[in-house]
Amino acid sequence: MSFSDKLSNKAEELKGEAKEKLGDATDNERLQAEGSVEAAEARAKQAGEHAKDAGRDIKDAFSG
Repeated sequence: MSFSDKLSNKAEELKGEAKEKLGDATDNERLQAEGSVEAAEARAKQAGEHAKDAGRDIKDAFSG
């Protein structure tokens, strides 16, 4: 996974977490839910990228 992908996913995660906290602070359930979903989606993307990296590492270990 490239550094820019990691950075982008982390930025999305932080944005979602900030939105969720703002929703908590303002008692805005819609904003809180949106933030929670955005943060979860970013974490899922990050996990998928890590799985791809692990697969490539295993492939490289057996082909080298």
